[in-house]
Amino acid sequence: MNTTLDDFDPIPSTRRRPTVAVGSLKQAVSEADALAVPVAAGEEPAAELGIDAAGLAAAGFTAERGQTLVRPTTDGPVRVAVGIGTADRLDGTLVRDLAAEFARAVPWHKKLAVEVPSGDSAMPVADFAQAVTEGVLLARWRYFVGRGSDQPTLESLLVVAGDDQAEEAAAGVERGRVVAAACSLGRDLANCPATTLSAVRIAEVAQEVGPATGLQVEVFDKDQLIELGCGGILGVNRGSVEPPRMIRLRYEPADPTGRITLVGKGVMYDSGGISLKPSDESHAQMKNDMTGAAAVLASMTALQALGCRTAVTGYMMCTDNMPSGSAMKLGDVLRMRNGKTVEVLNTDAEGRLVMADALALATEEPVDAIVDIATLTGACLRTFGVEIAGLMGNDKDVIEQLRRAGENVDEPVWELPLHRPYRTQLDSPIADMTNMGGVNAGSITAALFLEEFVDGRPWAHVDIAGTAQLPAARTWRNRGATGFGTRLLIEFALRFQPSANRR
Repeated sequence: MNTTLDDFDPIPSTRRRPTVAVGSLKQAVSEADALAVPVAAGEEPAAELGIDAAGLAAAGFTAERGQTLVRPTTDGPVRVAVGIGTADRLDGTLVRDLAAEFARAVPWHKKLAVEVPSGDSAMPVADFAQAVTEGVLLARWRYFVGRGSDQPTLESLLVVAGDDQAEEAAAGVERGRVVAAACSLGRDLANCPATTLSAVRIAEVAQEVGPATGLQVEVFDKDQLIELGCGGILGVNRGSVEPPRMIRLRYEPADPTGRITLVGKGVMYDSGGISLKPSDESHAQMKNDMTGAAAVLASMTALQALGCRTAVTGYMMCTDNMPSGSAMKLGDVLRMRNGKTVEVLNTDAEGRLVMADALALATEEPVDAIVDIATLTGACLRTFGVEIAGLMGNDKDVIEQLRRAGENVDEPVWELPLHRPYRTQLDSPIADMTNMGGVNAGSITAALFLEEFVDGRPWAHVDIAGTAQLPAARTWRNRGATGFGTRLLIEFALRFQPSANRR
C-alpha cells in the first residue's frame, strides 16, 4: 500500500466540474434541490417563493443584503429567500456575494438553481448571470485529501431566466463558468500538499492543462537554467533535493492589441532556508508560497475561452527553499540573469530572487507591460490584512488598470509608494545589491529590489502575501488558499490598453 501522496491528483476540481446551464422555472422546480429567489426590500417576492412579504417579515426576514431564509417544502426544491436590498443598486460584487451566501445556506444540496430578478434592474442580465455562476461555484469548491468529506459535491447549477433573457444569461453563465474554473485551478494548486506538488509536478500540470486551453508551454530544467544564467532561482534551489523548473506560457491571439508578461513566484515549499521560519501558524502557509505562479497558470487558461485580444507571456519560477548542507548561505553572492550580483542577507527573502531572473527575461522581448505577482512579504500582510493586496510599480497607467481590474472582480489592490530613497537600504559593500532591506518598509524595499530587473519597462508588482490565504470562509472565498489573483489577472488581460509610449 502506498503511504505517500505521490500519486494524488493535484487539480481535482478539473475532473469534477459541475454542469452549469440556463433554464426555465419549470425545469428548476422539477430538477433542482434548492432554488434561490432574490427578494428586494419593500417589494413582494416572486410567487414561486410560496410566501408573501408579510410572512417573510413575521419570520424576521427584512431582505437586507446577504440575508437568507431557507423554506423547506413538501413538493419540489427547497426555496431560499435571498435579500438583495434595493434592487436598483445591484452590482457584480454584491450578486457574487449573495450567490455564495445562498450556496452556503444549503450545503447538503447538490443541484442548485438561482432565479434572475424580473423587472427593472441597474445590472445587465449577462453580468448578473456571470456573478451568480462565480459566486455559487467558488463557494461550493472543495479540496480534500483522503477518502472524501461528508459534505456532498455540487453537481449542477441552473440559472433561471425568461425567454427574453435566456441568450444574455447564457453568455454570462459561460463567462462565469470559465472564470470560476480558472480560479478553482489556482486554489487546487495552492492548497495541494508540497509532497505532491513539486516544481517538476507543477510543470507537468502546466503541460496538461495548457495546450487544452490554447497555451504554448515550455519547461526549462536545471541545466537549461544554468545556460540562461538564472542565478536567482538556482541559488534558492541549492538546498532542495527537488530540481527547479521555469515554465514559460504563451497565449498568442490573432492581431493582438497589446503584449503583457506575467511573472509568478513559485516557491513550492518555503522553509525559509538557512534563515528558518518561526514555529507558528506561518508554516501552514508555506505550501502555498507558489500562489503567484498558480495565479499565472490559472488565469492564462481562461484567456482563449474569453476571447482575450492581448498577447500574454507567463513565467512560473518554481523551486523549493530548503535547508541542507548545500543550501544557499548568508553572505553568498548570486549572479542574476541580467548580470547583476546580489549578496544574500536573508535566505527567507527568496521570492524576489527567483522572480528577478524572469523579470530580466521578460525585458528581452517586446512587451507593453510586465506584472509580477507573489506571496512576497509579511509586511504587506501586516499592512493590509487578508482582504487587500499591495500594489507598486513604475507606471501609473499600468497601476491604474490593475486597480480597476481588482475593483471590477472584488480582488482589491491598494498602491504603496515606490519610495526610491529607500533603495539605499539594498546597498552592498561587495555586490551590486543585497536581497534584504532594513526592518521597516519591507514591502517597498522588496519592490525596489524587483524594479532593478525590469530595465525601465512599464511594470507593476502585486504582493498577495495577505490575500492568498483566509483563516475562515467568507462569501465566495473559502478557508485556506483563496486563489486570489487569478480573476484579477484575467480581468487585467481582457481590458489591457497599452500606453502611447510603448517600449
